[in-house]
Amino acid sequence: MKFLEKYYPVLLAFFSFLYSVYLWFSGNELEGIYVGLWPVTILAFAFVIRQRRNDDKNSGL
Repeated sequence: MKFLEKYYPVLLAFFSFLYSVYLWFSGNELEGIYVGLWPVTILAFAFVIRQRRNDDKNSGL
């Protein structure tokens, strides 16, 4: 369970990437490009949220 708690953004980004590739090769190029932007956004939000949590933990010391 700890694995999923830590790496769920990476898994979501990976599945989003796979979905983007599927859309591209199924003939929906524009939709594939749009969905292809999701992995970067997911990972960026996960990074920011994790940094904020660490800042909140460290500010209490």
